[in-house]
Amino acid sequence: MKRGRVTMDRNADAPWSQFDPEVYVDNNYRTPLEVDLLIVRLMRDYFDRCFAGAVPGSVRGVDVGAGANLYPALSMLPWCEKVLLLEYAHPNVEYLEKQVSPGGYDTAWDAFWEVLRESPAYRAVEPRNRVSEIVRVERGNLFDLEEGHRRWDIGTMFFVADSMSECPDEFHRGVRCFMNALSQGAPFAAAFMKESVGYRVGDHRYPAYRVNENRVRESLEQYTGELEIHDLHHMVRPGHEGMLLALGRRNAEIATP
Repeated sequence: MKRGRVTMDRNADAPWSQFDPEVYVDNNYRTPLEVDLLIVRLMRDYFDRCFAGAVPGSVRGVDVGAGANLYPALSMLPWCEKVLLLEYAHPNVEYLEKQVSPGGYDTAWDAFWEVLRESPAYRAVEPRNRVSEIVRVERGNLFDLEEGHRRWDIGTMFFVADSMSECPDEFHRGVRCFMNALSQGAPFAAAFMKESVGYRVGDHRYPAYRVNENRVRESLEQYTGELEIHDLHHMVRPGHEGMLLALGRRNAEIATP
């Protein structure tokens, strides 16, 4: 026991069944934050460069630990024939299933699409129809990807490996599982809260593993053929020092535990 609170050293200790996606969206995305719009712009431009000349709708994408966040999936729409949202927490799975239903996703995500559609590749897509056609939700743990048997051609992981546990081994395992789920040359985007000491959603506290740019780089560079890390000095709540966005391509090696 750490003084003053219950420890959540490992992912299994956190109250994921109590996660409130509506509160999370209201706190983080209902009114778009400058840093999220910047992240979307950087991710859009990177994927544009990676898929320059590619046939639209020709690859398979995955958003690992999707949570109550749809903009990573939106960022993959022009390039994908299928997108999987992998999520563990039951409340988030239910939220995402509503977002990808034929009725269309929440208007909260329109502001992020407006940034994406500044690129011609995105303007060619009607996002609500496309989401309901190609995006599906699956309940699963990031660690289910340990063996690297399932492979995708583009992937995203936003605030997952660093925001599910206080344990360094689980952070590194989470990064490895994500990277091993990608095929050779696959572009990816991964975001991390910088120096986070944990966060609250409604009445519940959730864990974090403290990372900085060097720690993120060290965790990713063995898996990448190219890597750029953007240190975004935007504070969105108490208890962290900004955000880190890693953009890169998967190399040919499959990492083992």
